Amino acid sequence: MGLLILLTSTLLYSYFHPGRVVDAQRLFILKDITLTIEPSKDVKRGTNVSLRCKATVSQSETWELRREYTVYKDNNLIYNKTSISEEILYPLGEARVANSGKYRCEINIDDKPQRPSETQKLTVTGLSKPQLRLNKGVVKEGEEITATCIAPGEMGSFFFYIYEDSNEIKEKQVSSNQAEFKLRFSSVNRRRIHCTYTVLITPYSVKSEESNNVTVSVKELPITIDLDIDPVTRVYEGDQLNILCKVNGLQHSDESVRLLLIQGIQILSSGLTNVSHSMVAQANYAEEFECKFEMGNVVKTATKTISVIELFSAPTLTVSPDEVFQRDDVTLTCKSESYASERLSEDELTYTLDPPQTPQTPSRKGVFSVKSLRIETNYTCVAEAMRIKKRSKTLTVRPKIFVSTPKISVVGRAILGQPVKILCQSDIGSLPINYTLFKDFVEVSTISINRSSQQAHFEVNITSPEDIKQYICEASNNHRHNKQPLSEKLNAIVIVPPSYAELMAVPDESGIYEGDDLYLLCRADGTPPVTFKWYHVGNNLPLYTNTSNDYSSSYQVPSVSKEHNGRYYCEAFNHVNKVVRSEEVTIEVQMVLWKKALIGGFCLLAVSVLVVVCVLCFRSKRGKRDGAAELSVGHGQRSCSQRLDQTTT
Repeated sequence: MGLLILLTSTLLYSYFHPGRVVDAQRLFILKDITLTIEPSKDVKRGTNVSLRCKATVSQSETWELRREYTVYKDNNLIYNKTSISEEILYPLGEARVANSGKYRCEINIDDKPQRPSETQKLTVTGLSKPQLRLNKGVVKEGEEITATCIAPGEMGSFFFYIYEDSNEIKEKQVSSNQAEFKLRFSSVNRRRIHCTYTVLITPYSVKSEESNNVTVSVKELPITIDLDIDPVTRVYEGDQLNILCKVNGLQHSDESVRLLLIQGIQILSSGLTNVSHSMVAQANYAEEFECKFEMGNVVKTATKTISVIELFSAPTLTVSPDEVFQRDDVTLTCKSESYASERLSEDELTYTLDPPQTPQTPSRKGVFSVKSLRIETNYTCVAEAMRIKKRSKTLTVRPKIFVSTPKISVVGRAILGQPVKILCQSDIGSLPINYTLFKDFVEVSTISINRSSQQAHFEVNITSPEDIKQYICEASNNHRHNKQPLSEKLNAIVIVPPSYAELMAVPDESGIYEGDDLYLLCRADGTPPVTFKWYHVGNNLPLYTNTSNDYSSSYQVPSVSKEHNGRYYCEAFNHVNKVVRSEEVTIEVQMVLWKKALIGGFCLLAVSVLVVVCVLCFRSKRGKRDGAAELSVGHGQRSCSQRLDQTTT
């Protein structure tokens, strides 16, 4: 829907023009506003393009509305016009790539802004071919020429590029359709030059084709460079070198000139037309000399290479012996391995040792004896001949520390019949250290320790407790000494696991009566302390547990009774945790004698009473009494026997 605006002209006009009277019924409404690109939104370069902005307005009466039209390209104002017409036409003319972009139209009616039109995008394709012009076609080395690159008929913001063959050599950003470049060529040759340009269109750019090719001929300047070195052959280290660098054929020029004499990356001397330099030849100097002339951007050079024969080589410093220990006497040897015998004799070479304050005794040329070396020391030596000095590389002598007497010990526990781990270790000593284990002075094995985190662990089997004392170890880090420190003999306890357990009852099983105190004695072998446990068959929990430093221990059962009857056994173990179990012992608690006598007397009395009763009955009824008496006597005898058995049980 279009934006509906109802305006009461009286109120609005009175607000801006107080004191005036106007018609209160002037009303209008903006129904639509459109922007069209004619003839099309996609055109080729050179097409006549126009922008048409049209506003459709409904009003209450026929009167002239003042309309202000504004056209924007990429949010930038490009055209503004006030009119009473319903539309305006804005001609862009012959379109160029620079006209490409997004356009929109806005309208104000009676100074009140209204809704803008929808955005329309214009795309123009095609760029003109660039033209390249040079002010000169033939130039001398370093002479400046002017190159002009033109984009015919184009407009906008440009980047221009100049190419030599296919290589870009310059670029320039301008707001006009042409750009000038100042060019110089420093070397003799024929050059092919062309250019291109790019039109900047937010947010991209459009590049043109290549321009025409223009050829430039560069002529050489009549200038030569001479470089003389004396001597140039058979140059020995220490010889005096005389070097001359000069320019020939130089004519007057407005350009700045400079002449340089260079060796490697070092500038030895500089001037305008000639320079000279004297130096002592050194074997470690760069062998190439360069004479370089600069005039503007023109550069001419001359180079020469000389070979310098080394008078003598840099000395090397060595130490003997290779393995040095604290307080050892060492020999340091300084020597140059090669020298030019045609210029120098060996006797002319002298050697000195640094630091000179070190206690030293030169035994012969280049050989130095250093006494009682204690700490790490850095040494260098200097060889000198014909006022030339050469220093050796630094030699660091690090005296090693003799290994101390090792200590021998058992890691963990030594258990008979199981592998035992033995540690051999010295408190001080330089690595590597070789530890050797001996049994009764017979070598068992050797372990080499190369890092401080390592330890010498030996694993052996102990067959008897006395074997442990036959082990000793040796530590060695000095191969030049035959006598190496030995440890003490290994002193450690060998734990012997128990091999049996035996259970005894006191008193013995045949003489245990009710009320007696029972002692269960358990014996075992093995290394104390030994832990003993007593068990009653039928009960998984031990009756009693005791740890003893002896080979036996007892468990007391006070005042035994029939409930203590049964089978008993014991178990024994020590630190090895090997459990041995005894054979079972059967305990039977017997009845005391007075109880047995009492039961027997009671039974005899009962029999006597029955006999009397039977006699009396027999007399009264002979036949019947005889059968009854026999039955009663038999029953009484069985009853006594059952009661006696129950008491015994």
